[in-house]
Amino acid sequence: MPVYKVEICGVNTSRLPLLTNEEKEELFCRIKAGDKEAREAYIKGNLRLVLSVIQRFSGSGENVDDLFQIGCIGLIKAIDNFDISQNVKFSTYAVPMILGEVRRYLRDNNSIRVSRSLRDTAYKAIYAREGLTRRNAREPSIVEIAEEIGISKEEITYALDAIQTPVSLYEPVYTDGGDPLCVMDQISDKKNLEENWVEDISLNEAMKRLPERERHIIGMRFFEGKTQTEVAEEIHISQAQVSRLEKNALKTMRGYLS
Repeated sequence: MPVYKVEICGVNTSRLPLLTNEEKEELFCRIKAGDKEAREAYIKGNLRLVLSVIQRFSGSGENVDDLFQIGCIGLIKAIDNFDISQNVKFSTYAVPMILGEVRRYLRDNNSIRVSRSLRDTAYKAIYAREGLTRRNAREPSIVEIAEEIGISKEEITYALDAIQTPVSLYEPVYTDGGDPLCVMDQISDKKNLEENWVEDISLNEAMKRLPERERHIIGMRFFEGKTQTEVAEEIHISQAQVSRLEKNALKTMRGYLS
């Protein structure tokens, strides 16, 4: 998803206008009086906000033009429903509206089938979350959402999880300029710890050729089933360092075993 492109939906994103606070207040007063030109100017003046929000969905695989258009729908809804008397910044109110619109679009276009009842529960929770966010100017907790719609927090959590877009195991979650830390690096293997290839004599020989720290890391990662985060905490280094040491150790072992 090339969010860095200059042209999106025929809009040159490098030339999007920025409104001052004074201009925003003036335009909103005109909007409330029914001035359509002011409304158009306010929409154009907040397109950068839409652009910044859709960048959060760069890993979704969706066309950036489509997401930008959907985000603009959320922006327009925010403008039409914003109450200037609440003393809340427009961006604080608009971002959840834009996010909600994009997430609905992604859910409705998700290839994974989710039951209608789960979708209904999830949609109720999302609408309640957006309503509570508007009223309280903050993200509500699951407990608050549950009380708002009269559904248990466990059901809400399950329904929201069911409609989430799947994440690739190879999606980077952290980088410090070196090797990225991927989702799969944070998954521990709790199955068949005793029956795995630990008992292989050639593997044990390969392990002996590793420096002590790398041997300790491989032992914790693959024999004890610990995540890189757990290993990093135990030996007091960063996750990125654990990742690099682990990859070097495996490379050494593969070289010996081949």
